[in-house]
Amino acid sequence: MTFRNLGLSTDLLRAVAEEGYTEATPIQQQAIPAILQGQDIFASAQTGTGKTAGFTLPLLHRLSTANPSKQNRRTPRALILAPTRELAAQVGDSVKTYGKYLSLTSAVVYGGVGIGPQIQALRRGVDILIATPGRLLDHLGQKTLDLSQVEILVLDECDRMLDMGFIHDIRKILAVLPSSRQTLMFSATFSKPIQQLANTLLKSPTLIEVARRNTAAEQVEQVVHLVDRDRKRELLSYMIGFHNWKQVLVFTRTKHGANRLAEQLAKDGLKTTAIHGNKTQAARTRALSEFKQGKVRVLVATDVASRGLDIDQLPHVVNFELPNVPEDYVHRIGRTGRAGNGGCAVSLVSGEEYSLLENIERLLNQTLARDVTPGYEPTATSETEPDQPNRKRSGQGRSNRTKPQPTSNRSKKPTASGTRDRKPLRA
Repeated sequence: MTFRNLGLSTDLLRAVAEEGYTEATPIQQQAIPAILQGQDIFASAQTGTGKTAGFTLPLLHRLSTANPSKQNRRTPRALILAPTRELAAQVGDSVKTYGKYLSLTSAVVYGGVGIGPQIQALRRGVDILIATPGRLLDHLGQKTLDLSQVEILVLDECDRMLDMGFIHDIRKILAVLPSSRQTLMFSATFSKPIQQLANTLLKSPTLIEVARRNTAAEQVEQVVHLVDRDRKRELLSYMIGFHNWKQVLVFTRTKHGANRLAEQLAKDGLKTTAIHGNKTQAARTRALSEFKQGKVRVLVATDVASRGLDIDQLPHVVNFELPNVPEDYVHRIGRTGRAGNGGCAVSLVSGEEYSLLENIERLLNQTLARDVTPGYEPTATSETEPDQPNRKRSGQGRSNRTKPQPTSNRSKKPTASGTRDRKPLRA
């Protein structure tokens, strides 16, 4: 279905067309008409399927075609809450991109930067406010913000906000919002806590579930490389060089681990930088920008980057360490295989991580293909490996249930899907 069939205004269609998009993704096809009708939404779709545009476009349409309250036109009419600074900035970019032919104003507020310029922007007046919960509460506490005229509330990546402990902040924010608002909840996963939150926030919501619950993107090739823990960095450096990977997003569990790995890869001659919560916002923004531009080959990140990072046709994601929470695996690998493009997710798994691997496979309801790189065979005994009777051959090799045997590497690099006449809208 094309965007012209969804009831959006001419100005919005013009902006969408200038970005090169014609076909709406499944989540957009279902969410946009329902939001235009004023319905509350509870939507879940695998990451990278276009949730942001799924609420940004109809929100812009509704605000631009309805008369604002005469009571105070300087206060926000729409509030979008996001769990991380990066995601808030990305949503802010989408609002500006698709609303460039509309007379609506917007602002993004988050922590890690000075509050002064944000206060000045709010005093000038904004129609759409994109914010992280903590900094939003700062503004409410300083009485630099009035949310009494909010018509539309969007909770983006609301499952992540719950994971990060924002539930109390969210309830404080909800307490100052009008009860007559339209509420839109978007999530990458459906969980019981999310459903419980939805039951308290939404009024007769439209339920939209595009993908099977907690699934990884179908376009992502997933492979597990068995290797000893102390040889992971060496193997990663070898794989990047041997396969000539140009752009690689690597996940570690800790901030210290991210810094250490980035330094080691840099010593191996790979242009590398790290991004995590201890970095200043300016440093995080600069690192992400350089990675997107190709100035940095490897970006090492903690899970602060597993949500909301929108990188065009990112070909490779590597789990240097498996996450402790299985759902985080889905979010991590969702940085690749976006908008119909192909991608490859590689996990470097040592013996002590087999239980984490089992939990991930149980969540996905599938067995991930195993591979062993010649020269990097794990020394751990087969008894520590999880029982996987139905091993599948991946594009990068396989291993047997007994002690993993070397298999030949493939130098063929996973590529994005072929050129299409129609390009789905991602952001």
